[in-house]
Amino acid sequence: MKSGRLAVVVVSLLTAGASTASAAPATASGPAALALAGVVALYSPLLTADEREAVSALFVGQSGVRYAKKISVTADKIVCRVSNVDITARSCELTFKGNKQTVTGRRASEIFATEAMAGIPADGAAGSVFESLSKLNCTLDPAEIRQKAGGGATCSFETGN
Repeated sequence: MKSGRLAVVVVSLLTAGASTASAAPATASGPAALALAGVVALYSPLLTADEREAVSALFVGQSGVRYAKKISVTADKIVCRVSNVDITARSCELTFKGNKQTVTGRRASEIFATEAMAGIPADGAAGSVFESLSKLNCTLDPAEIRQKAGGGATCSFETGN
């Protein structure tokens, strides 16, 4: 009888833990935030060409970026998948204000690896490894980044679907 109750408690705790992890708020700052903003900005239709160029230049370490305003890089959802069966298969689906873009190959691998660096946990299912986030909101301050003191880039997001 006691083992049956214990099993119910364990299953309840596991279920509660799983539902909490499915939409956990998280943040990234410094190099991880700049990298996350850098790989996402390339695909964002919400940014101007000047903003995309500034983010790209900051991401690759160009010190002469003269963009003055703060830059906000946002995405509704990013879901990346890498197959551990078909090791050539890798893709990411990025959603910006309802518009979806699919990225494959090396560029998807860059996004997947950057998500991992930013602390997004991987989840496996049926021969695939997934990483997903939603409500991405990164703020880059080019003036602070130019100071090279470790600041100027922050991101908030929810992990999981």
